[in-house]
Amino acid sequence: MLLSTRMSGANLARIIGVLLVAAALGACSAVKLAYNNLPEVSYWWLDAYLDFDGSQTPKVRDELAQLQAWHRQNELPRVAALLQEAQAMAPGDVTAAQACRMADQIRERLLAVAERAETAGTELALSLGEAQLLQLERKYAKVNAEYRKKWLDRSAAEVQEKRYEKYLDRLEDFYGRLTPEQRDLVRRQVAQSGFDPRVIDAGRRRGQQQTLEMLRRLNASRPSAAEARAAIHAWVMRVAAPPLGPGRDQQQALLQEGCRNLAALHNTTSASQRERAVRRLQAYEDDVRQLAAAR
Repeated sequence: MLLSTRMSGANLARIIGVLLVAAALGACSAVKLAYNNLPEVSYWWLDAYLDFDGSQTPKVRDELAQLQAWHRQNELPRVAALLQEAQAMAPGDVTAAQACRMADQIRERLLAVAERAETAGTELALSLGEAQLLQLERKYAKVNAEYRKKWLDRSAAEVQEKRYEKYLDRLEDFYGRLTPEQRDLVRRQVAQSGFDPRVIDAGRRRGQQQTLEMLRRLNASRPSAAEARAAIHAWVMRVAAPPLGPGRDQQQALLQEGCRNLAALHNTTSASQRERAVRRLQAYEDDVRQLAAAR
């Protein structure tokens, strides 16, 4: 994502709320082919979690296509406007507050997609059977094992190096090659980070358990459509803004940290690096406007 500030927008991509949250992410990466294929890719992603039956498959495919059409018409112009705003900012120095404001605006767009998907998500949730919830449990277990291998089974030094390399790759894709001094700054930022994969893992597992409990309650009680929609909406908002606790504290701390780090790094960049950033943002905007125009 452009101007990444370690947002937790990816946290929105959990089962019901994932119904084309990826559309916003695809647009921001300016990958036109990926964006156009998102309904198909999203279907298979969701199917790996829920193993759709024959009656659900056409409905899910249709809802994904409709959601992308809505996103193309309503959200891509807003994304283009954000890219334009970022272009105006890139040639000068920026503050952490400006970076966080941009992050907040991007999160708002992600949340708009999740909220748009609530009606379809509610219908899907009410159609799930126990076998599908067991499949969801199995998929969660697999995802958790992959996360453990990726983050928890590594030493602190290995985690730090992995995060440094990922952060450096994103920055150099945007600004071009960083100077030795800039790389040292990035390494210090990573070394001083409050990132704790154990806290994130605990929060993810709590969220997974809450999702399963909510879906089982819906499955058992068969509430009205309005009651189910209210439950799904509350769940989406909980994912977007977790309740008070260590997970919420770390999320907020990392957001602020990301804003500070981005501003500090950007303010060391040269005129040529900033020119590259503007060109990159312009290319993103061009792609987004072309996608928006392709009805």
